[in-house]
Amino acid sequence: MPTPHPGPVTPDDVGAAVDLAIATFGGVPTERWQQRAGSLDWTCWETAEHIADCLFFYGGQLGTRVPPTTTQPFDWGTRRDGGPSGIIFANPAAGVDGLMQVVETCGTILSSIVTTARPTGLAYHSYGKSDPEGFAAMGVVETLVHGLDLAEGLGIDWNPPDALCDRILARLFPYAPDDVHGWRSLLWCAGRIELPGRPRLTKWQWDGTPR
Repeated sequence: MPTPHPGPVTPDDVGAAVDLAIATFGGVPTERWQQRAGSLDWTCWETAEHIADCLFFYGGQLGTRVPPTTTQPFDWGTRRDGGPSGIIFANPAAGVDGLMQVVETCGTILSSIVTTARPTGLAYHSYGKSDPEGFAAMGVVETLVHGLDLAEGLGIDWNPPDALCDRILARLFPYAPDDVHGWRSLLWCAGRIELPGRPRLTKWQWDGTPR
């Protein structure tokens, strides 16, 4: 019997991923956020800013009446050599509460714009033009996968719900394995783990074009 389709990615999925991140990481003391985030060269603070940045950017790609044919002309920058390039930065003086507020705000921007954008409208992404559902799925991937980087850096468990991951896999990863589902499958698709009989991917890329 064929596996039932897990359903579309919705604005509520963006909110669920962001809420999970805030609930998991929001209570970590400020001094621990300068630790390296997993295998990345960024700190945990910078990685959380990157999540917020992606959420904001994906909303920005959908935010004009005429979808852009290239990247929106935001002014990108970095705060240190080797740090992530971005648009969104959190004020360190606001502490972890402020950092989480920035992540929540950017998640709300994306989910709100996905709710109101023309469902069939296609906006530019370097991996291929995508629709609002695709950009919502991208925002969830950034939150969940970089959430693992935060969890490894902060020493916290991170286990997003399999049902949410299955919706992301169905929307963005046509090469997802048929015999492994949920969070472990998403981690393999994103090059974070190996699976039995499947080595860890050294190159990976989602497909945001509408199915």
